[in-house]
Amino acid sequence: MIDKLPPLAIGNLKIRIPIIQGGMGVKVSTAALAGAVAICGGAGTIASVGLGHGAEKNMTYVEFSNKALQKEIRKAKKLTRGVVGVNIMVALSNYEEMVHTAVKEKVDYIISGAGLPLSLPEYTKGSSVKLIPVVSSARSAEVILKSWSRRYKRLPDAIVVEGPMAGGHLGFKAEDLIENTADSLEKIVADVLVMVEKYRGEKDAEIPVIAAGGIFDGKDIARFLRLGAKGVQMGTRFVATTECPVPDTFKELYIAAKKDDVVIIKSPVGMPGRAINTSFINKTTKGAKVPFKCDYRCLKSCDVKNTPYCIAKAMCNAMLGDMDNAIVFAGENVVRVKEIVSVKELMDELVNETIKELNKA
Repeated sequence: MIDKLPPLAIGNLKIRIPIIQGGMGVKVSTAALAGAVAICGGAGTIASVGLGHGAEKNMTYVEFSNKALQKEIRKAKKLTRGVVGVNIMVALSNYEEMVHTAVKEKVDYIISGAGLPLSLPEYTKGSSVKLIPVVSSARSAEVILKSWSRRYKRLPDAIVVEGPMAGGHLGFKAEDLIENTADSLEKIVADVLVMVEKYRGEKDAEIPVIAAGGIFDGKDIARFLRLGAKGVQMGTRFVATTECPVPDTFKELYIAAKKDDVVIIKSPVGMPGRAINTSFINKTTKGAKVPFKCDYRCLKSCDVKNTPYCIAKAMCNAMLGDMDNAIVFAGENVVRVKEIVSVKELMDELVNETIKELNKA
């Protein structure tokens, strides 16, 4: 019988409870949420995407983004001595600058997806920050492992494996998501574990695998721990907490969501995404264009002239409570969210459920 969960060890970094709160933009997971999770023994993640929107006139978008990220990291560190990291999307036009800021502020880890972070070690030379790429297949994991090993003589400190039930931008074909033909998270995790073991043996390095996308309760956590994952990443459930800074109207969408409300959208980022249906999504899905003036060029892949709408603006509208003009990302299991609780209540529930489930074995 066990009475506590094994910590998640990422090199010399120890996360007492093996739960990483996922980085959610725009401005969904900031210092308030990340700090609260870290206080409870998990790992709190600040999302860097969109922090520069609303930039002051006397500052460039890049300068304001760096300043905003610095501010959030420092806020989180004032709240807790626990583990705090940053999620930085490869798709960001200021990706390198945001990585440099995170390193300068001495975050514990950087999680990086929405593209393959092949150059991430180059931007973090000389630092002790843990580097954690996000993958959706064993093939992507192998590309990163092989590239980092050859170019930088190092391997990832951990790997997040994100499955098809996750919210936000997804590394799968839209038709596979819609038709439920994408590989399950269980299969992808198992495949990545085999790939990691191959490289771990060659380099004598531990590379913990972290399961993400559709993790909802202690039964899910226990299942992936038994499978060989060392921890999990969760996003959707942390939105429905009192510490999450989104407005009540945002959380109410989560509470009210039914199965038919969760849709796959074609995002201007160039990837499919899972969101809760809104009137904005309805009209843009039918071909409506929402004119906008771009002051930022925040995404590398954004074709400003031809894209039907600004996704960053739509996500900022969600943070303002303007749900008629918003995009609200959520995982497939958002339909199981029924109440708003504190981060401590959620963490206690998850830990107790997981221990109970593991003891059944």
